[in-house]
Amino acid sequence: QGAALRPSWRWIGAERSGAGRGAGGALVFETETGVRRVRARSAVFALGGASWPRLGSDGAWAEVFRGLGVEVAPFQPANIGWNVAWSAHFKQRFAGAPIKSLRISAGGEAIDGELVVTRSGLEGGPIYALTPALRSGAALSLDLAPGRRLEALIDAMARPRGKLSRSNWLRRAARLDPLKIALLREPEGAQPPEDPSALAQRIKALPLPLSGPRPLEEGISTAGGVVFSALTERLEIAARPGWFVCGEMLDWDAPTGGYLLTACLATGRLAGAAAAERLAR
Repeated sequence: QGAALRPSWRWIGAERSGAGRGAGGALVFETETGVRRVRARSAVFALGGASWPRLGSDGAWAEVFRGLGVEVAPFQPANIGWNVAWSAHFKQRFAGAPIKSLRISAGGEAIDGELVVTRSGLEGGPIYALTPALRSGAALSLDLAPGRRLEALIDAMARPRGKLSRSNWLRRAARLDPLKIALLREPEGAQPPEDPSALAQRIKALPLPLSGPRPLEEGISTAGGVVFSALTERLEIAARPGWFVCGEMLDWDAPTGGYLLTACLATGRLAGAAAAERLAR
């Protein structure tokens, strides 16, 4: 269909002289044979976010865009694990293990699912989905017994323990596995409350302090990018008529998995159709 692929070409900017006329000045590329300039009446940019630098999505385009007068929000990690200062014993015993049957809450949102303990903290779909709230400073809380009402759990915690060890009693009365019991003792030195009501409330809403997200390059995706106020409804940059952007170049927090992929493809289709319509006009 007349397409030409140019491998090993890296876009590094555009000439300023044509700003405001069509797609502006010539697009400038680094190539294996030197710098090349290409004049285009329409251009679609699909340069990704900043979370896959080893594959080329390093976000370097953001500074180029800013230099051309396009507003770009700073990149932030999205769909990413979070750091927790586990005790050495907890880390050694449970790193790699799943925490099953949880309700995870932050910033007024609650999500059921499971997380995975890592040596550095926590990973998993629910904490990815709560990343916008966590980035804004919301506290993380874990319900270790989401299938049990607080009142029923208080009653269970008030029953005599007998000769059972505390761990075995928690396993039987609260139906907690060894990993969840160990979580009640984190950070190192913490002990579950003796009072039945306080213990039940801790099981139902265990605060888990976080020490920040994992590095940007470990994220599945990134927030930040070209702000929507700089774009038309057809994803055209108002300050650079003829330039269209899509996918993770846009400033949005994408849910992980198929939602992220679908939105990237959908915005790519919208930008491509808009670029083609501009040429037709």
